[in-house]
Amino acid sequence: MKKYFSLVLFAHSIFALPFAMIGFFLGITTTSNPFNWFLLVLVLLCMVFARNSAMAFNRYLDRNIDAKNPRTKMRDIPAGKISANEALIFVIINCILFITTTAFINSLCFYLSPVALFVVLFYSYTKRFTALCHLVLGLGLSLAPIGAYIAVTGKFNIVPVLYSLAVLFWVSGFDIIYALQDEDFDKDEKLHSIPAALGIKNALNLSVFLHVCAAACVILPVFFTPLSWVYYAGVAFFCFMLIYQHLLVKPNDISKVNKAFATTNGFASVVFALCFLMDAFLRTNYNF
Repeated sequence: MKKYFSLVLFAHSIFALPFAMIGFFLGITTTSNPFNWFLLVLVLLCMVFARNSAMAFNRYLDRNIDAKNPRTKMRDIPAGKISANEALIFVIINCILFITTTAFINSLCFYLSPVALFVVLFYSYTKRFTALCHLVLGLGLSLAPIGAYIAVTGKFNIVPVLYSLAVLFWVSGFDIIYALQDEDFDKDEKLHSIPAALGIKNALNLSVFLHVCAAACVILPVFFTPLSWVYYAGVAFFCFMLIYQHLLVKPNDISKVNKAFATTNGFASVVFALCFLMDAFLRTNYNF
């Protein structure tokens, strides 16, 4: 089990999982749908199975590329910690478990489950033909809040869509920052990325633009649903962390990319989600 957790970088679930909780409790607090522990467990399982599928498939598909890259040659498959066949079997099992779990939620989730799997698996191919691969990754993770909301309500709504757009822009922006490390390698191997296509300075400028869009998308829900100062504090912290990561990474100094990528964005998602949940709890129970 430990080697599979390493394969899929389970700790990185911290990026999308908090937004899934936002989508879930948004469905609870803004509609007449009651809280259901079993449904919450199903949503969490869907998140785990979908992410396991996506990450393991990425490692499987990129195993030969990773073996050539000095930064990634010690990943599990190139390093021989897990075989390619084991990784592929793990992908198939998690895909089956994901679709099966959605069948216990509602029919809309079940019908959309192959679409969701296609998006999260297709990302791994995109770096081979388009620099927009970062946006496809963002799209995959952006399914978390809207998917969790649909699990509760069985329908779409503008507010969870805004949170999905926030995730799309946020993840795309910080994935561009992360890809700065491989600019030269991507060029040599004819792989596509924003840094390889635009250079470090322009890539960072585009990342800033995407993060401005993300900030706008977490602000816009205040016009569609009642929210208190607790939520505003969460928005302020989220926006501060977006700014902070861009202060860490400069065109002439990308030594702090990992700190900007993992630590900063992990705190941003968790604290923002906690503020949302606290706001929802206070308003629901104490007319806050």
